Amino acid sequence: MTALAFVAFCLAVFAAGQGLASGNAGSILRLRFGGDAERTRVVIDLEATTRGAVVEAGEGGRVVIGLSDVTAGQGVSGQGAGLVRGYRVSAGRGAARIELDLSSAAEIERRFLLPPGDGVAHYRYVVDLKATGAPVARRADPAPARPAARRGERPLIVIDAGHGGRDPGALGAHARESQITLAAALTLKAELERTGRYRVRLTRETDVYVGLERRVQIARAADADLFISLHADAGADPAVRGASVYTLSEQGAGRARREFTGRNDWHRELHLPGRDPSVDRILLDMTQRDTQNRSAKFARTLIGEIEGSQHPLLRRSHRDAGLAVLLAPDVPAVLLEMGFITNPEDERALTDERYRRRLMRAVVSGIDIYFRDLDASVMMAGLPAAGGTH
Repeated sequence: MTALAFVAFCLAVFAAGQGLASGNAGSILRLRFGGDAERTRVVIDLEATTRGAVVEAGEGGRVVIGLSDVTAGQGVSGQGAGLVRGYRVSAGRGAARIELDLSSAAEIERRFLLPPGDGVAHYRYVVDLKATGAPVARRADPAPARPAARRGERPLIVIDAGHGGRDPGALGAHARESQITLAAALTLKAELERTGRYRVRLTRETDVYVGLERRVQIARAADADLFISLHADAGADPAVRGASVYTLSEQGAGRARREFTGRNDWHRELHLPGRDPSVDRILLDMTQRDTQNRSAKFARTLIGEIEGSQHPLLRRSHRDAGLAVLLAPDVPAVLLEMGFITNPEDERALTDERYRRRLMRAVVSGIDIYFRDLDASVMMAGLPAAGGTH
């Protein structure tokens, strides 16, 4: 998946299967819609193969798909059909971004690429949408703006090297998890700072123990824009390998709300009015939901970039859990299991400096995409974009 900060609008497409002429290799030929208000199929006809990634899966009343190695030509947005009220196509850096505005709440049921065949001479990227029956959440979000939109300065990334000190974490044949996570955190910090686009802070810089709650406190006290906790997985089967990304589960979100509202003056921590507890709880819910959405969006982007770096992934690579380091209600957060320390190949890769740098550069690429898309969304909402030169 490539950058989402696209600047040039795109091709003339027609909703009911009318085509678009295109003279560029790898460009979009047309968009077609079929189905009804319960299920709608979107077919994107392409001149060449592509790799698709979900940027938004229906939250905020829209679905956004990124298609790599695709150009979009010239044209305008248009009307859809069925569950799709309208669409926009934008392009840049050899990629295309397809935005589908939903007429009613829906989710992606499946998506796949069809190669030429059965009398069809081109590729087809298919997205099947299914109605959920839930109210449509439109793009106007009254939740408090993220710090990146408020401060007008470079985003702050807090990197958490899992375990440390008296807590070595999982043990491999030749290394401890705490060693691997610290080495990766230091590499990621160096790669981020090398771009000049970010401020970076580590929860630990040496082999010391830091409590789980303290790690979250560090991120919140710093007013972090993104929190990334690095870990190495372990399992009983040494054949199991691959990376995965965790975000906060709904059960974990409920636990976080209970713990947060049990504190004294909790509303002040989120800069809430404090005049009406019921209103503050509603604002807390909205803040937390916005944080979860951003975390999930970053997780999907991160997985796509890791996959693109040829690093192995678990079959179910995006997972959710009530992990303590993910509980902050106002800091988007993910936990990256970089691989299995109990797998010889993964352990060898994660302890190799060159391989580790390549993996962390994929993480940097995911961070770049996340903030470019965030800046674009904030600008569309009429707010100042995140600062810096990225």
